[in-house]
Amino acid sequence: MSSRLVGVGVGPGDPELVTVKGVNVLRAADVVVVPVMDTGERGRAEATVLHYVPEDKVVRVVFALNERTDRARREAAWDAAGERVAGLLRAHGSVAFATIGDPNVYSTFTYLAQTIAELVPGVVVETVPGITAMQDLAARSGAVLTEGTEPLTLVPVTAGSAVLKEALAGPGTVVAYKFGRQAAEVAEVLAQTGRLGDAVWGSALGLPEESVRPAAELDGAALPYLSTLIAPPRRDGGRGGKL
Repeated sequence: MSSRLVGVGVGPGDPELVTVKGVNVLRAADVVVVPVMDTGERGRAEATVLHYVPEDKVVRVVFALNERTDRARREAAWDAAGERVAGLLRAHGSVAFATIGDPNVYSTFTYLAQTIAELVPGVVVETVPGITAMQDLAARSGAVLTEGTEPLTLVPVTAGSAVLKEALAGPGTVVAYKFGRQAAEVAEVLAQTGRLGDAVWGSALGLPEESVRPAAELDGAALPYLSTLIAPPRRDGGRGGKL
């Protein structure tokens, strides 16, 4: 039988936001892999998974989650993680990989799946969608992501503030991920494009240290790396004005 690797989105942090299908897949898998940094602390994915499966079923695999400058180190870490998961697939056959958010949205699972496809011929790779941080922040803040014909643009600020500025100059809502370390630049760009007043940011969604605040309160201090921003467009047309 073919081995099976399933990427399971476990949401942004609140364990109640894992889908029923996601829970069922986690429980049915022989082992559940969770990514950890080489510093070893428990991440959001692992903390969420432990609400649903016993700890002895969870396998922690080190990924270079915070490595952005040393490509050789990052590639070596991905290769080592791939070999570890490939070994688990050969031993167990069914492996779930838990990732925060959704496995097809800026997820480590993408790189793992590419590596495993080369290491384990015939492996079946599947994904279970998860609730994203932008959906959770929209729910917690009351921000409406889209109306009518509005587009929705998702930008990782690690791509540079110029990319964010270009998106904010266009129509529709702009969502920014991973902007915490560049919070001062983001606040400046929001002001320059007239988007500051209605924008909202959040971090640690669903966790005890959760913070959801207006972007106008950004004071230039660095925020947690996994912070999310929603900048809606101006909506002056009343109900259904964007239809």
